[in-house]
Amino acid sequence: MSNVFHFTYNEQQIAYEVTGKGKALVILHGWGSSRRVMMPIARQLAHLRSSYVLDLPGFGDSNEPVTAWTIDDYADAVLAFIEKLPDDRVDLLVHSFGGRIALKLLAREKGKKIIEKVLITGGAGMKPRRSWKYYFKKYTAKTLKAPFVILPEPLRSKALNWLRSTDLWKSLGSSDYSKLSGVMRETFVKSVSEYLEDRLPLIPHETLLLWGRNDDATPVYQGERIDAGLSNSALVVIEDAGHYAFLDKPKQFASIAEAFYKG
Repeated sequence: MSNVFHFTYNEQQIAYEVTGKGKALVILHGWGSSRRVMMPIARQLAHLRSSYVLDLPGFGDSNEPVTAWTIDDYADAVLAFIEKLPDDRVDLLVHSFGGRIALKLLAREKGKKIIEKVLITGGAGMKPRRSWKYYFKKYTAKTLKAPFVILPEPLRSKALNWLRSTDLWKSLGSSDYSKLSGVMRETFVKSVSEYLEDRLPLIPHETLLLWGRNDDATPVYQGERIDAGLSNSALVVIEDAGHYAFLDKPKQFASIAEAFYKG
């Protein structure tokens, strides 16, 4: 049995679903996703935790922010949500972009007081290794923009808007970026350009890092880097699973998560 509710944070409507019984578990999805993707694992843990599964602003049934948000803005909103819950202390389960938000939250003094156990799966926030393809795209984009940047306004803006609409330009962007427009595109840029290695030494929480061996969005080496930077963590890798390990290997993922939260 689950129910959908709405939480208002600074006039921002945030949809969330509640299922299960027991101590509060706040679940955050990844970029381009929604609470619906996370509900299967919430239901698998329903006998153990009351899961609060959020639609982060700009995703699912939560409207976009009026202006572009940073990771800190998302962390502020999630913290405000947690502070409204009946439990004094909560656990977290976060995926991908939700991992960025978690690292911000956990490093804060307030986060140390109200958050206990943390499960991060396919978490983002570490500086990625760049392939030659990345640099090729980066410098090709700079080369394409160069002739237009020197134009006077309003010609420059018109020319750059035309360039951004071409198939060639779109092919140089990430699949996430190319699907975005307006405020969420700016939010995406702010988020992916901030690396959070410096947060890791500030995080004392008991943390389980649960990764899919074949994760190509946030590869295992990123989980290893988080593990090396945390003082109280363990990294478990699930074979034959990718970025959505909880969907690829649901029973195995749920059994590991259950043992972690019980223990």
